[in-house]
Amino acid sequence: MNQNNHLELKDTPIKKLFWKYFIPSFTSVVVNALYNIVDRVFIGHGVGAYALSGLSAVFPIMIIMMAFGMLVGMGAGVRISINLGKGDLPRASKVLGNALTLLIILAAFVTIIGFCIKQPVLELFGASDQTIDFANDYLNIILFGSVFNMVGFGMNNLIRSEGNAKIAMYSILISAGTNIILDPIFIFGFGMGVEGAAYATIISMAVLCVWVLLHFTKSPKAIIHLKKGDLSLQWDIVWYIFTIGFAPFSMQVAASMVQGILNTQLIQYGGDLAVGAMGIINSVINLIIMTIIAINMASQPIIGYNVGAKRYDKVKEVLFLGIRFATIISIICWILVQVSPQTIVKAFNNDSPELMKIATQGLRILLMMLPIVGFQVVVSNYFQSIGKALTATIMSLMRQVILLIPLLMVIPRHYGLFGVWISGPISDTLSFLFVLILFTREMKKLNKCIDSNNTQCG
Repeated sequence: MNQNNHLELKDTPIKKLFWKYFIPSFTSVVVNALYNIVDRVFIGHGVGAYALSGLSAVFPIMIIMMAFGMLVGMGAGVRISINLGKGDLPRASKVLGNALTLLIILAAFVTIIGFCIKQPVLELFGASDQTIDFANDYLNIILFGSVFNMVGFGMNNLIRSEGNAKIAMYSILISAGTNIILDPIFIFGFGMGVEGAAYATIISMAVLCVWVLLHFTKSPKAIIHLKKGDLSLQWDIVWYIFTIGFAPFSMQVAASMVQGILNTQLIQYGGDLAVGAMGIINSVINLIIMTIIAINMASQPIIGYNVGAKRYDKVKEVLFLGIRFATIISIICWILVQVSPQTIVKAFNNDSPELMKIATQGLRILLMMLPIVGFQVVVSNYFQSIGKALTATIMSLMRQVILLIPLLMVIPRHYGLFGVWISGPISDTLSFLFVLILFTREMKKLNKCIDSNNTQCG
């Protein structure tokens, strides 16, 4: 065990610890977000607007792939942090080994099922006769690399959960840097188009996969190490991981469902270019949300450790620090989007005036209520980090499924493309009120724990 990491989580003041974890987490997620953004930028300029629309149809499928990785990566990460707080290293090691086995099994499952159903799924998610070939060319290659994707990103989350935030940052920097270098070489230099972007992506994922496995097998900085005996699945450990991981998993699957419905509604009310515009908007949203998720990534090991150690005053401190910072980020990003959306869209494609018009309008309207989104993301992560998976799942589904999907099915019938865009901020507002109610109730319980010197909790 690396005792320094354990003592750091135990003894370092919360603010100092939060910022120490946030900076590498922020760097990681911003660079990670560049995976999809760089692909879209190079394809938008090198292949064209309809190729962007084709990639938008692939995006929901990639979200589902990420969901399976998060099911294990986030679930195991929370469990490892809590066990480290309890000082139960053998249990944490068991979680690590089972997590790797689960990621490999799920990656094989996703690859096989993906090839079996990809054609109808692409059509369901908005691929048309003009864009289906682009979507197929990209997805065929991405599916072959799903094991690198899921193992790399899933296990990298576990590096962060054991307190090695800087190493997790280096992992993403190396992988994304590989992608950024290879994209223009394959797309422009070799003239491979969307296939070149896909090859660049899976090669960078393979680099990440190798890096994280070397950390858990060879690095002296790892708190826990992969052991052969821990790779055999134990169903209590699997359940232990899935009960927490189900919340981010359901959120990602819900996001995929919503993206599919969005694409079909966009085709009906705005055509193929509206789907391409959504691809640009998704890249922007992903960058903003991932920035807020960096706060969660910094908070999660601190919250998990202190829950395990029953230091609930520390739990509350890091929670409110995260909420304040997420709200500030949300407001700053909202101002940038509302003031200069054209500049953002031009970064992806400046050859199509119609695409520019649709994407600019959509970006402004869809992110209208962004200032209240940061609060929801951080609070949902808090419930997940303390082991209340059901509450975290309901919060996630409220915004992306329970409210948004019915709105998308009804409002566009009366308001067309504007109705598609406005459904998002309406859902954001209603779900904010729901999360606020649950948050208020939870704070009353947390304050009782603190007032009783933690004797009434656990």
